[in-house]
Amino acid sequence: MRSGVKLLTAAMSIKKGDLDSPEARGRYVVSIVGCGRMGLPVACLFAEAGFRVVGVDVDQRVVELLRRGKAPFLEPGLAALLKKHVSGGRLTANSDYKAVSGSDFIVFVIDTPVDQKKKPDYSNIGRACKAVGMELRPGSLVIIESTTAPGVTETLIRETLENASGLKAGADFGLAHSPIRASPGRVLQDIATYPKVVGAVDDGSLEAACLFLGTVTKGGMVRVRDVRTAEAAKLFENVQRDVNIALANEFALFCEKAGIDFIEAAEAANTQPYCHLLLPGIVSGHMPKDPYLLVEEAENLSAKLRLTVLARRVNDEVLSHTLRLTTGALRACGKTLRRAKVSVLGVSYRPNVKEVRGHSAGRLVEMLQEKGAKVRVYDPLFTLGELLELGQPGEGTLTKAVEGADCLIFAVGHDRFRRLNLRRIGFLVRRPAAVVDMGHVIDPAKAEGAGFVYRGLGRGVWTR
Repeated sequence: MRSGVKLLTAAMSIKKGDLDSPEARGRYVVSIVGCGRMGLPVACLFAEAGFRVVGVDVDQRVVELLRRGKAPFLEPGLAALLKKHVSGGRLTANSDYKAVSGSDFIVFVIDTPVDQKKKPDYSNIGRACKAVGMELRPGSLVIIESTTAPGVTETLIRETLENASGLKAGADFGLAHSPIRASPGRVLQDIATYPKVVGAVDDGSLEAACLFLGTVTKGGMVRVRDVRTAEAAKLFENVQRDVNIALANEFALFCEKAGIDFIEAAEAANTQPYCHLLLPGIVSGHMPKDPYLLVEEAENLSAKLRLTVLARRVNDEVLSHTLRLTTGALRACGKTLRRAKVSVLGVSYRPNVKEVRGHSAGRLVEMLQEKGAKVRVYDPLFTLGELLELGQPGEGTLTKAVEGADCLIFAVGHDRFRRLNLRRIGFLVRRPAAVVDMGHVIDPAKAEGAGFVYRGLGRGVWTR
């Protein structure tokens, strides 16, 4: 252990009833390491529960915003909660890891990306664990809420914390893993209502983690036998959805060849209680990343995840298929993709959420430009300045984005796109023009009635 005295913290000594009131929780300090899209809502929820919360983030810009009570991104309900607890002094922000010193509970919410070779990159969480370990005190409870492959918490994270602190997990401090189960646009609601999966290195850590997390999660605790099981549960959830979307995408491609409308066929199939076909589409966000965390661990164990890998391949192919649909639609208009003016509508990673991390629209724009198309981008959730900052050939209004366009690609299914008046837009485009609907927001009959050539993912009946 490093020289100097480390005062005991109280997390590992809590018992049932110790955290039953906001007043009781106010005696404990919680550090949230990573104040991003998931970490900041977590920090606000613990502040709302009565804890004294320190948000730690290496991005100084984020810290400055938080100190002024301003959220660096949009999330329903977050701005008011953040302002309330910053102004009330219950939530503070710092870019120095020394701020975690003396914390009873330390929660890691740091992203785990994959590199260009689809290999997990745990360097960010590794550096954070080393810095936190230098400040870790006996009696603290560390909870990992980041998404990691089975075994990472018990090896990389545990070893880094122990080496930096001179303490032992399960003996001197607690260590648990409880992955966040939430989606942008409803993070506060999801964290507060979904059951919380919790695994730990020992029974004491498990009990303390459940008591602590139960103060903000009303959906109950799902206690699993160990940390690896908790890590696996989160990845299984995400991979299962990725595989289901891949199935829908594969069916959609078949429907286009067979002259079938996938939407109609899927709705009919889903009347069977055990059939739950999802909508096909471009997969963005964390979903294209998370399967590779599991695949990497499987390779280390000489195990095969063939369906997981195949699903990724199928879903990645949808971007190329978007180009094929666009080329075919333009050909039906008597035009070619080269030198065509194409409007890409929607850049966020999911409908109705202002979030571009992990989005695929940027790659779609690049692919169109590589084919010689002149691309303009519009998203009602982003300003022109924000689109330009993202490196997109943005337009500030829908009118400017579609004026003179040969093809409109609806890449994201924002609700606002469903309400568009296609007849009015028809006067702005260069006729004959095409609509390529990847977000399932355009009625094919209305599009054709407005004079557009329509193509949609899985809408084979409209191309016969």
